[in-house]
Amino acid sequence: MRKFCLLLVKPSHYDDDGYVIQWYRSAIPSNSLAALYGLALDCAARRVLGDDVDLEIHPFDETNTRIRPDELARMIDDAGGGMVMMVGVQSNQFPRALDLARPLRARGIQVGIGGFHVSGTISMLGGQDADLDAARALGISLFAGEAEERLDEVLRDAYAGQLKPMYNYMADLPNISGTPIPIITALRAWRTAGRLTSFDAGRGCPFQCSFCTIINVQGRKSRKRSPDDIEKIVRENVSQGLHSFFITDDNFARNSDWEAILDRIIKLKEEEGIRIHFIIQVDTLCHKIPNFIEKCRRAGIRRVFIGLENINPDSLVGAKKRQNKITEYRKMLLAWKEAKVITYAGYILGFPNDTYDSIKHDIEIIKRELPIDVLEFFFLTPLPGSEDHQVLVKKGVAVDADMNKYDLNHVCTSHPNMSKEEWERTYRMAWETYYTKEHVEAVLRRLVAKRASASNAILLMTWFGGSLHIEGVHPLESGFFRKKFRRDRRPGFPIVPAWKFYPSYAIETISKLWRWGKTYAGLRRIYTRIKRDPKRYEYMDLALTPVTDDDVDNLELFHNTAAAEAFVARERRSATQG
Repeated sequence: MRKFCLLLVKPSHYDDDGYVIQWYRSAIPSNSLAALYGLALDCAARRVLGDDVDLEIHPFDETNTRIRPDELARMIDDAGGGMVMMVGVQSNQFPRALDLARPLRARGIQVGIGGFHVSGTISMLGGQDADLDAARALGISLFAGEAEERLDEVLRDAYAGQLKPMYNYMADLPNISGTPIPIITALRAWRTAGRLTSFDAGRGCPFQCSFCTIINVQGRKSRKRSPDDIEKIVRENVSQGLHSFFITDDNFARNSDWEAILDRIIKLKEEEGIRIHFIIQVDTLCHKIPNFIEKCRRAGIRRVFIGLENINPDSLVGAKKRQNKITEYRKMLLAWKEAKVITYAGYILGFPNDTYDSIKHDIEIIKRELPIDVLEFFFLTPLPGSEDHQVLVKKGVAVDADMNKYDLNHVCTSHPNMSKEEWERTYRMAWETYYTKEHVEAVLRRLVAKRASASNAILLMTWFGGSLHIEGVHPLESGFFRKKFRRDRRPGFPIVPAWKFYPSYAIETISKLWRWGKTYAGLRRIYTRIKRDPKRYEYMDLALTPVTDDDVDNLELFHNTAAAEAFVARERRSATQG
């Protein structure tokens, strides 16, 4: 048997000191890697390269595994041929992908790159992009679109040594029902915190948010896996000892088969006793879908991410996020509270009307009036593939040329009211303002009062409250025990001598572990005190009070800005006329 070695690599990206962001246990699994691995396994089973060719597949996620190009090249040489596919490469990961590819290409190894940066720039800018040009100059093959029904062609071309410069399927997004399922080895899943794995139940989103890349890469039409597909995914992962899943749909509530999928999961849990739980992403109107939240609870949804984005209606309309209605925020969050589901909410900083003072004031309103558990902040970033980025580029507005910064954790363009330094100061202030000891205690008291998993929330509050200040990275890029390798540094940064690097790394690691431990222990003490309070289940604050008609008159959320008051007035007129 001849061999062809396929190496699937999900690149990480660089921190501000030029080191690869990498962990002993990373936080978020890569669904792109799982999807490509599942498709590649199917190709191997079908012998797409011929009955006498063994397709050897190895998946790697650089956020938790050191990637050395010389070792990748050796694996391909030992097999007698192969290629490296950089999968799911986001804009901030593209520079790192190029740096991994250069020594491979120098040795004649075939390399392909796909993911959101390639697909987004092809979709919105016709492929006019400096980083894509750099990839083309290296002889890297670019893939735009999705690999279902297309991976056979790429593999056959690679086996023949005739990869095309570009595979562009953006105009023909595939049906994903019945296609090979996303799957990853237990070894790879064990390298994530909580042995978390992932799958997409559907792709595409019907909304038009101008800062979003999903709609321009995966489309606005819902394409979904069948309940049979989901059951197969669950069973195959459980057979590997994996029970925790992140459903990566940008908005699971808008998957038209959500109920059939949840019913199937509920059946597995309630009739067969399969122990499984999930994290999902939804919009702010999901509570209005009959039975949605209740079935999520029964299906084992433990955490839910919500794109709250802002509490200023003008900012929401400006970003074309009209589906977010501030009058529904409390109803939605309280509904999840009753279901004992922990809520994450994303909040974007840097809309045109934002200032340091307005953002600080808004966060105080959120703390007081909205029962959110975990709030995470992002810079408003013109991501390549979004309408925002397209508009700025076409207008000739300056955007940062370094794609490594497009991680939602850096300023990438100018702001009308804040300098770069003030915007960055505002970002740090937002995290500090929300994650005070007093507010963290209020969040834990709310969870205990509702008999939700407050002990689980302690880990989340430690993680989200500490990542930026302790590790210098956004929580979604954080993990457990930072790994640094002296020579794995971005070109242009000096390689630190061994005598200096290793003592410094050891001191840094010990210091960070002490700070993490101190943060966690402090929250644990608060939780212990709450648990000992005989009146803990009677706790009530403004955020937990049931929604009433008087809210629009009494809560500052609805009078914070002229735009908020105008929105409430329109909603009242609409309700009266309806």
